[in-house]
Amino acid sequence: MPADQTILFHSTIFGPIHSRRLGVSLGINLMPSDGKICSFDCLYCEAGFNSQGAGKSGLPSVETVARELESKLAEMKAGGKPLDVITFSGNGEPTLHPQFAEVIDRVIELRDRYYPEAKISVLSNSTRIFDGKVADALRRVDNNILKLDSAVEDTMRLIDRPNDPAFTVERVVQALSQFEGQAIIQTMLLRGEHGGRRVDNTTDEELDALIEAYRRIKPREVMIYSLDRSTPEEKLVKVEHDEMLRIADRMKAAGIPVQPF
Repeated sequence: MPADQTILFHSTIFGPIHSRRLGVSLGINLMPSDGKICSFDCLYCEAGFNSQGAGKSGLPSVETVARELESKLAEMKAGGKPLDVITFSGNGEPTLHPQFAEVIDRVIELRDRYYPEAKISVLSNSTRIFDGKVADALRRVDNNILKLDSAVEDTMRLIDRPNDPAFTVERVVQALSQFEGQAIIQTMLLRGEHGGRRVDNTTDEELDALIEAYRRIKPREVMIYSLDRSTPEEKLVKVEHDEMLRIADRMKAAGIPVQPF
């Protein structure tokens, strides 16, 4: 795919879709509907690179999120449709919304009213867990899914391209450990090339570093997965399922509670 490829969600509430990791999922996009805002600029992001800009729509208000979510939940309930999870995802990093904690509280309230058996999941890149209010909000959800793509500094910077130079592997691993078994760590495994540099977080060195980081974090679960859609960096390669299973077995042998997807 070309480097300007974008697949944006053009609404605040989207789906439901079937997630390979989470089941029947209704999505919440707290970012603009016509652009992308993220504290990472990942080579593999299906929403494209940050260079496309933030668009003009702005961020949805807490009331807009609640109103549109309630409308969709009521419609699904009336139609007898199943729902496994409400998932914060979309066009960038959801925890960048300045009222993220307030949104979480409203979503919990609506979930309890319409689909009390459904889980609430947040897919986050871990850049905002240093903020106490954000961290507390993440503790209130069922699936606090936080990213760690590499525990090797250079590789993390190559793949994830964080905006903040103060964001380091050591800082984030230490911060992730604050969740004390509640967090789910999500790691994208891939290979390829970017800007003439080799990209590969599946080497022995990389896997050993990840295992050591997981041990420090003590997550509830680790999700490893690979590419499933087109990526803005076209020279990336999917890690095939058989190899994913072997990597998972290696992690399990080290005592890591891992699931390959």
